[in-house]
Amino acid sequence: MKSSGKFWPQGWWRIVDAQIGAVPVPIFVMLLGLIAAFVATGPVPSDILMAVVLLSVGGFACAELGKRLPVLRQIGAAAICATFVPSFLVARHWLPAPVIAAVTDFTKSSNFLYLFISSIIVGSILGMDRRVLVLGFIKIFLPLAVGSVVAAGMGTLVGMAMGFSAHDAFFFIIVPIMAGGVGEGAIPLSIGYSSILHQSQGDLFAQILPSVMLGSLIAIILSGCLNFLGKRLPHLTGEGRLQSQGDEIEPGEAPLAKDPDVMTIAAAGVTAVTLYLAGVLAQRLVGFPAPVTMLFLAVILKLSRAVSPRLQSGAHALFRFFSAAVTYPLLFAIGVAMTPWDKLTASFTVPVLVTIFVTVASLMGSGYLVARLIGMYPIDVAIVNSCHSGQGGTGDVAILTAANRMQLMPFAQIATRIGGAITVTIALSFLAWMS
Repeated sequence: MKSSGKFWPQGWWRIVDAQIGAVPVPIFVMLLGLIAAFVATGPVPSDILMAVVLLSVGGFACAELGKRLPVLRQIGAAAICATFVPSFLVARHWLPAPVIAAVTDFTKSSNFLYLFISSIIVGSILGMDRRVLVLGFIKIFLPLAVGSVVAAGMGTLVGMAMGFSAHDAFFFIIVPIMAGGVGEGAIPLSIGYSSILHQSQGDLFAQILPSVMLGSLIAIILSGCLNFLGKRLPHLTGEGRLQSQGDEIEPGEAPLAKDPDVMTIAAAGVTAVTLYLAGVLAQRLVGFPAPVTMLFLAVILKLSRAVSPRLQSGAHALFRFFSAAVTYPLLFAIGVAMTPWDKLTASFTVPVLVTIFVTVASLMGSGYLVARLIGMYPIDVAIVNSCHSGQGGTGDVAILTAANRMQLMPFAQIATRIGGAITVTIALSFLAWMS
């Protein structure tokens, strides 16, 4: 007897197999009901179980919205919606307060962001070809340096044309954009400005924060546009690689297993967390940023062949899991807990918008041109350069998601952390010399 025409069970299975992100549609509907019930009956827990539910429903729903927007879906609308729609909903009080509290508590207490970043960085580095890794790290500093200088010059000139003084345009718009985000950029920058200018640190922080956030938003949009350009002109992009590599395996290297077992993936996860904690300890002892220390440790392990091909394959699988399944829930958490809508919209004036746009576009455009001159893929290098204007680690995630190039996270961290630290150091030294 044929059953293919019946609703049960084949028809029902087709509904179950339909997904919103990683969530089956019937489960998504059930979760909405459960969340509403928790909100109606008391506080919403902020433990990991409820966090998985809230972030999955919110993140994948916002991403699905972005993926269905005509034209905009081609330039990273999924990442933009997953980050900024929840921020807008919080500002308009359209998300229930217990949900906001639960997401915020979990995001700020769990270090969820750095679990994601450590898995992405360690997984991408250990799964990368050694020659490409070495040459990429050596050559990426040139387009970053040139891009920073060009962006500073062009941004200051355009800022002056928009009516700002050279001092205000450079120190309060351009420098915050390239300072490395909020925690490691805007905050130390405002503390330094306060000490040098003898003004309130809180007032200075409020003045520079909008430039950080709007610069990151523009970088997300432009990176999405570059991803679209890469699909039309594939010879300009390595789709996550900075330069060409041959198909042959380097002598002494073994091919990575395509389907590592569960225990191998778990071992890679423990390895990633171990390297991050080593970075945290190094930051406590010498003050060097933990993600950068973790990155260098992963590079050393890869170059010295200290990690077996089996564990490397597990690390690459770990990278693919976090990139595919965790990105949009993380962006939703960032939007709710770490992206104040009022600070973002405070910069929505024509002079500020034009100045920030030219700064970010110059940073990316000069990186694009330098990459072509030194034999690197210009689109991918320009996207790495854009991370220098991102909102720290959160900005890197959003930018690379919009560009569909999460493999570039190690190089993005170089641009954000090291580039940001150099920017803050030079800016404070220059301001002190001028004062």
